[in-house]
Amino acid sequence: MPMIEARDGLPLHVKDMGTGRAVVLIHGWPLTGDMWEYQTLALIEAGYRVITYDRRGFGHSGHPATGYNYDTFADDLAAVLDGLDLRDATLVGFSMGGGEVARYLSRYGSGRVAKAALVGAVVPYLLKTDDNPDGADESVFEQMKAQIRADRFDFLGTFAQAFYGVGWVSSPVSQKLLDWTFILAIMASPKATIDCVDAFGRTDFRPDMAAFTMPTLIIHGTADKTVPIDPSARAAARAIPHATLIEYEGEPHGLFATAPDRLNRDLLKFLAL
Repeated sequence: MPMIEARDGLPLHVKDMGTGRAVVLIHGWPLTGDMWEYQTLALIEAGYRVITYDRRGFGHSGHPATGYNYDTFADDLAAVLDGLDLRDATLVGFSMGGGEVARYLSRYGSGRVAKAALVGAVVPYLLKTDDNPDGADESVFEQMKAQIRADRFDFLGTFAQAFYGVGWVSSPVSQKLLDWTFILAIMASPKATIDCVDAFGRTDFRPDMAAFTMPTLIIHGTADKTVPIDPSARAAARAIPHATLIEYEGEPHGLFATAPDRLNRDLLKFLAL
């Protein structure tokens, strides 16, 4: 099992596939690097080198009791980029993975990074405050943590349905894909699952946005109920004047699986620029 050692000695599970220019895909909560299956295949077939890794506390990486904050997550991303000696890489962060991209760039700069993409990402700030009125109320995150503590398995099963926009009428993904999502999610440490709610829900990335000095692509679904588009993608596009924002009308949070062909085309077009 390929591992890279984080700065604190924690093993990070990494998959390094293909040849060509490097694309690093950073997964969302509460999944693993394997969530990028559709994108990994498309990118490899298009001639790119694709790197995925499991965030600490998730998947096959180490499951420590502490360290679930974005400074540490950015240090872990740096360990991956340094360990593989990647140059001119494109960083693609989905959901809470967008936070890694932002914090990495503000802590380490763009020396190894040529482009960045934010897909359904949590940046710049999800929490509702006086100066962030479009954010989510604090009670939303507290309720999530309470439900995870009470019955993590039931929560994850229900969460996956909203994640992909599954309802009484709509069913954009198969039951088997929902089952796969559940399997990926339960691999995570319960501690990591809970602590990361505070990490992605309460971290203010607004000071990090100035670090996006490279070409940046922002993609988000307008029907995203998990990470609403107003305090995230639309705010990020305003904070990064040179960014390109593409809104997927009617798509939910998990658009990597509900609209994989469109997402793959947009990523490949961006990479080719």
